[in-house]
Amino acid sequence: MDLPRPLEGIDRRITSALAAAAVPFTRFALGVIFLWFGALKFLPGASPAEDLAARTVEALTLGAVGPAVAVPVLAVWECAIGLGLLTGLFLRATLFLVAAQMLGTITPLFLFPAETFTVFPLVPTLEGQYIIKNLVIIGAAMVVGATVRGGQIRPEPGPAGG
Repeated sequence: MDLPRPLEGIDRRITSALAAAAVPFTRFALGVIFLWFGALKFLPGASPAEDLAARTVEALTLGAVGPAVAVPVLAVWECAIGLGLLTGLFLRATLFLVAAQMLGTITPLFLFPAETFTVFPLVPTLEGQYIIKNLVIIGAAMVVGATVRGGQIRPEPGPAGG
């Protein structure tokens, strides 16, 4: 639908501003989330995900890594991701850490379905919802990753075929 002529210029300015700010803001928002949630894991009992995360690591390592090691390692891991995203330094390595962390994060849905669903697979518990919302984090990380080689969001479509 075409906009009325007086609104066209406003729409273009808004779209251009969004295109310019979208990836930096997404990177910043992801960085804040990872740094904040990681820092909570340094404070015993402060993270609502602490117990489930520790048991997941323990299950994935077949008991080799217990909660006393898993939680601080996850805290450092998530804080490193947060700092990498906030600073933009080592972005490829940071996004690799995000991918690995997200793979681990979804496993409780399969390892502990009784805790992550009230009715499997349709009705997630609060913990299940906490995990499922990571799909948005994965998508946001993909958008950031699409720019590491200079990709960008453009406010207007490019020429056909290019």
